[in-house]
Amino acid sequence: MFRFLAALLLAFALLPAFGAELPLDRIRLPPGFDISLHARVPGARSLALGDKGTLFVGTRGDKVYAVSDGRLYTLASGLRSPNGVAFKDGALFVAEISRVLRFDDIEARLANPPAPRVVYDRFPSDGHHGSKFIRFGPDGLLYVPVGAPCNICAPDPARYAAIFRIRPDGSGFEQYARGVRNTVGFDWHPQTKELWFTDNGRDWMGNNAPPDELNHAPRAGMHFGYPYCHGKAIRDPEFGSKRACSEFTPAAIELGPHAASLGMRFYTGSQFPAAYRNQIFIAEHGSWNRVPPLGYRITLVRLRDGRAASYETFAEGWLQGVSAWGRPVDLQLMPDGSMLVSDDKAGAIYRIRYGGKF
Repeated sequence: MFRFLAALLLAFALLPAFGAELPLDRIRLPPGFDISLHARVPGARSLALGDKGTLFVGTRGDKVYAVSDGRLYTLASGLRSPNGVAFKDGALFVAEISRVLRFDDIEARLANPPAPRVVYDRFPSDGHHGSKFIRFGPDGLLYVPVGAPCNICAPDPARYAAIFRIRPDGSGFEQYARGVRNTVGFDWHPQTKELWFTDNGRDWMGNNAPPDELNHAPRAGMHFGYPYCHGKAIRDPEFGSKRACSEFTPAAIELGPHAASLGMRFYTGSQFPAAYRNQIFIAEHGSWNRVPPLGYRITLVRLRDGRAASYETFAEGWLQGVSAWGRPVDLQLMPDGSMLVSDDKAGAIYRIRYGGKF
């Protein structure tokens, strides 16, 4: 127990003071890539890009920010964990624990933001796994997950452990996928337009089980196993006897155990070498109760013939031994093909570029 507590304390010991210089020279990347500081944003979590290049930033505190022309704007405060941000038709959508808000014509009003309109306010109010990642799909609908309100339990399947979707005006509420413990990142394949998402595995099954998951949901109505099964076919010790793993859709690929796999993006730019195009980058926030710690990095899942074929580290160095000075959360592609990475521990957003020769 002492070893676990010591590791946990050390993992949070190197939090840089806000505004302090960050040790980006510790980040290891493949040859030809480099990383730099793009902006300092307190508690930076989910990212979304506006039509005019404004970067919107959600947090798990009470504020939502915007970064434009080197300036940081506070768009709203006093909210309840406004983690999720999405942009559509000139409006910023913000997801709190139990509701989605909309800020109209926001890029013209960064210094004087309008009062938000409530789009939908009937999500559960549970704080456990309540922070939401949101994005608009190719169908024009807003996808909103609701995590399980526990580590492991069998909550109301109509309200929890699922991914839902609504129209931009809040109507048409429907469930898209279920058996999803807690997803904080998803994206659609640029060619097939099919949904892929990360899912965080449960705790207290040991250091190496269960894995986090990358899942593939090409159609509505699929069940991904929670709380009965984890990964590809790992039966839960408490609920696994109630259902067979063969009844559910297995993980497309198993990710690191307790790595807290959050934001993910298909790389659709042209700046990185061709081997990275249409492949999946994942921000791993890092474990909180694993010894030794795992995650605190950016990983890459390569697809082959439409299937997840491999899983590898792309960027690492936020974790030094058992001490972490940063925790990646979300990814955002930029028009020039570079990739932004948010870090809620260091209060920073980084830019990863490729400057080598193909």
